[in-house]
Amino acid sequence: MLPFTKRKFLSLAPEKQHKECALLIKQIYELLLKNGEPSPLFGRYREWLSWMDRKACTCDIKSLADAYHRHIKLSGQFLKEHNFLPHIETEDKDRSQPLLNASIVLDNIRSAHNVGSMIRTTEALSLGTLYFKGMTPLPDHKQVQDASMGTHDWIEWESFQSYAALPAPVIALETSPDALTLDEFIFPETFTLVVGNEEYGCSDETLHAADIILAIPLYGRKNSLNAANAFAIAGAEIRRQLAI
Repeated sequence: MLPFTKRKFLSLAPEKQHKECALLIKQIYELLLKNGEPSPLFGRYREWLSWMDRKACTCDIKSLADAYHRHIKLSGQFLKEHNFLPHIETEDKDRSQPLLNASIVLDNIRSAHNVGSMIRTTEALSLGTLYFKGMTPLPDHKQVQDASMGTHDWIEWESFQSYAALPAPVIALETSPDALTLDEFIFPETFTLVVGNEEYGCSDETLHAADIILAIPLYGRKNSLNAANAFAIAGAEIRRQLAI
């Protein structure tokens, strides 16, 4: 990125000025993460802010992140999560717990973003192996990969073949007046959990094969949750109960 003269910078539209500031902060932020010390580029950023009659932030991770998103907003841009600044790592990456003996079936999930989110939850909690059933987008789908924040490379997964090939009991996460609730259910060490699609929930094949129907207790007017959110809640409870 070539430095601007004051005249050139101020000739830009305000939205363009903020976009250039965001791009510069991204470089400063990444260099700070890499080297652990402020970059000389921060001086250029402070100079640009003085030309814009704006107050400078401090050169630390959180202040830079806030400034970055402030400039993005003022530039009129919209960011999806995978375009956020790099995640702050405070531990070694090679720190995952052993996988649980759980098989997780994504039953005709339509949204690639939901699938990516569920992959991320599965990896973050080391829940088990994912099985992709029906029309569920696979981990090679670009939107799935973006939403998974790179975790698609770290999971174990297979294409679904049959429930007979998966461990019992088969637990369908579904809204039903006859369902057991998540807060009263004790998960066994080995099981298959099925999450249904966004429109009609679990397929008839799944409901026929299910040994248990499990529901998340809800207290508002809406009778269901987003599929990825419901899975995250169930996943956290599974990991809490089966913590090694």
